[in-house]
Amino acid sequence: MIPLLWDEVAALQLGELDGELPDGTVHRIHADSRVARPGDLFVALNTGVRYVDDARARGAATLVPDDQHAALAALATLVRARSDARVVAVVGSTGKTTTKDILGALCAGVVPTAFPEQSQNNEIGLPLTVLRLEPETEVLVTEMGMRGLGQIAELCAVARPDVVLVTQIGPEHLELVGSVENVARANAEALEALPPGGIAVVPAKAPELLPFLRGDLDVRPFDPADVDRAQDGWRFRVAGRELRLRLPFAQRHLAENTLAALTAYDALDLPLERAQEGMDRVVLSRWRGEELALPGGGFVVNDAYNANPVSMRAALLDLAERAGDRRRVAVLGEMAELGADSERYHREIGALLSQLGVDVLVAVGDAAGAYLTPGVAEMRWLERAEGFEDLLRPGDVVLVKASRAVGLEGVPERIANVAQAWSES
Repeated sequence: MIPLLWDEVAALQLGELDGELPDGTVHRIHADSRVARPGDLFVALNTGVRYVDDARARGAATLVPDDQHAALAALATLVRARSDARVVAVVGSTGKTTTKDILGALCAGVVPTAFPEQSQNNEIGLPLTVLRLEPETEVLVTEMGMRGLGQIAELCAVARPDVVLVTQIGPEHLELVGSVENVARANAEALEALPPGGIAVVPAKAPELLPFLRGDLDVRPFDPADVDRAQDGWRFRVAGRELRLRLPFAQRHLAENTLAALTAYDALDLPLERAQEGMDRVVLSRWRGEELALPGGGFVVNDAYNANPVSMRAALLDLAERAGDRRRVAVLGEMAELGADSERYHREIGALLSQLGVDVLVAVGDAAGAYLTPGVAEMRWLERAEGFEDLLRPGDVVLVKASRAVGLEGVPERIANVAQAWSES
């Protein structure tokens, strides 16, 4: 982290500040007492107040904030003001975390780069990401989520992005914002935060964003049509140039997220000819397209971190494309927070299952009952994802996907364990 003087932190009057620092300087700010060391400031968030003594015993100073969100924002704002790094804000309805993971790795392959682990995209995670800035950092990749109007604007006030990457616009959090138009408006708060000459990396086909693309922005569109699967990897067209890359994943929608990341990477004037160096460093956050092999040449995809109609459709299209002549099995939980149109969105996914020739459907959760469709040969509707393993066969290609609240992330490993028993019997 860019160091801060103890007196500067004290002057902010953020809460109960205690401890001593070896040189009167804060060298690192975090919320994990287990990694505390001399020169650190441990900020006690939520139940973290229980671990203040532990952090102090490890040599760190401690802050018990009066308002944890305001405290983190103030500290991060102070650090951001001292950095010349170019800051990228990744926003959008789906694919934010994987796009952030990919872009962070691409940039880190060629310049000093900071980016968060997992989905640190809210009023706690975003400031903690900004607090990763080092004096030598040239690029900071941030992720910003929204659960209502005004939230991304608040995050941008801390991060002050130079580049905004919008992954997609689609139905999400409709119980809170009411319409897809408002989804676009909420995510466009990041575009509005850009300075004149700021770079907007946006989907080529997202008419909802057009009212927010000011004339003084440098707009860089990306189009999924510019991604092709090749025998030796993938082909991309970025800013009029063709690029061939090996990717550490096989899903088309992740390749499309890679195109968005490459477009932002190019907008940062980083060398496309070195993009493979960064791709070789990519490690995606958990439960976002992880694959486990199954006996008989099948596999199971763990895409259980989250789901909305856009991401669900993309995952099912990928299932159909890659399954070939193998059986297609979909273990789908409900998609949360879709408001008054929730049933319609679930029924549309059900119709897609039939169109794509899915052989087996396991629907999990009350709203998931709307997935059930006459076009699928075998179906089971369950309150919890238990008691469906008898539907599986060697060689199956299985997708497991749902909103995070459904809790399906452990199902793929359970399927793999059951499948292992087939090969041993």
